[in-house]
Amino acid sequence: MEDNTWPVQDAKAKFSEMLRASASAPQKITRHGEETAVLMSAEEYRRLIERNPKRTLYEIWRSAPKVPEFKLPPRKREKPRKIF
Repeated sequence: MEDNTWPVQDAKAKFSEMLRASASAPQKITRHGEETAVLMSAEEYRRLIERNPKRTLYEIWRSAPKVPEFKLPPRKREKPRKIF
């Protein structure tokens, strides 16, 4: 286990210690061995937000790659089925 990785039960039990450690480096929280969350200092969080300003959903749609137009195949002209 790395120094900055905490299983969720340890993170709950030692939250104050984890909070102090987050001032110097982000702290990863794991559940069943998988990373699920990160605790970081407010200063580090602000830096991340300033580097990646939020975009509106409209801006995300506008920046999406263009998808070629989908063309339907021509419909067949068939006679109606006979009902018995």
